[in-house]
Amino acid sequence: MKITKDILYVGVNDHQVDLFEGQYDVPNGMAYNSYVIMDEKIAVMDTVDINFKQEWLDNIEKVLNGRKPDYLVVQHMEPDHSANIANFLKVYPDTTLVANAKTYTMMDQFFTLDEGVKRLTVGNGESLALGKHTLTFVFAPMVHWPEVMVTYDSTDKVLFSADGFGKFGANDVEEAWDCEARRYYIGIVGKFGVQVQTLLKKAATLDIEIICPLHGPVLTENLGHYIEKYDIWSSYRPENEGVVIAYTSVYGNTKQAAELLAKKLEEKGCPKVSLFDLARDDMAEAVEDAFRYDRLVLATTTYNGEIFPFMREYINHLTERSYQNRRVAFIENGTWAPTANRVMGKMLENSKNLTFAENNVTIRSAVKPETEEALEKLAEEFCK
Repeated sequence: MKITKDILYVGVNDHQVDLFEGQYDVPNGMAYNSYVIMDEKIAVMDTVDINFKQEWLDNIEKVLNGRKPDYLVVQHMEPDHSANIANFLKVYPDTTLVANAKTYTMMDQFFTLDEGVKRLTVGNGESLALGKHTLTFVFAPMVHWPEVMVTYDSTDKVLFSADGFGKFGANDVEEAWDCEARRYYIGIVGKFGVQVQTLLKKAATLDIEIICPLHGPVLTENLGHYIEKYDIWSSYRPENEGVVIAYTSVYGNTKQAAELLAKKLEEKGCPKVSLFDLARDDMAEAVEDAFRYDRLVLATTTYNGEIFPFMREYINHLTERSYQNRRVAFIENGTWAPTANRVMGKMLENSKNLTFAENNVTIRSAVKPETEEALEKLAEEFCK
């Protein structure tokens, strides 16, 4: 696939993977992107997952049409992008590796490369001339590993953005970008909002017409939309108005309360209500929506003096990704000593700019008229 006259796509689509990074459900697969810049000197941008070694090498051979690559640029050492460095060098041993010092440290942990392999170490802001194309390397530490850098081609105005602006899903599947890009960002990069904001400020100084990420489609139109989404996500601002109700339930009583609250919110005209059973629904989807919407209700049982394990896991997912700037309410259930609201509040006490509801709810075993009255008050408060 031609991206520009000189830049060609040589990546692969993976429909074998069931869980990306061992935890994220990817029903539409994944794309591992790699690119070739054809010039007086030829640069290959990153490799692909180890399971697609031969397909990727075949793609490169076809594009090169008998020529040899001069450089292999390594922007990120996560194995879904770097696993074939050694395999590439077996086929093209005269290629010079291009990376930064931290990348080489990691590379030597993953591989035992021949001492004769040529290495070019680049610094932040340094450039590499290929001919008419000049590549400038911009360090992006902790987006989302410490060695990450992105690369700007000033000739075709292309940003090779590493894992930035990536998404779940193979490139041969038609689907909207926002949802799977949001789930990808929140799950994988979400903790590092400050670092993403730093990268966005650097990118704002560049004249960018095309974004080439390591996952997902090449972005060529309406770039302001994608950059705006990244700005919202990385600054932890709510993207939409709405209420997420995340619950766990042992015998169905807490579930009943959660569903009743959802009904009351919808009846009061709440613009969006998302309901998640944390034991059964996709945890990553529930985390994604908590960051997408501006209000969150956590409903769980008191369990061993604590909270139900799936709820604890869920809150941990939120706090480790710096959950903030939202309104939060609690619903607890307990037969003899309900403590879940206190425990959940304690887990969120270090989160920034959370506004906690005045009308939190306590269920004593089963939903009774007094429970419905409490849920009504909470619905009124959260629909204001």
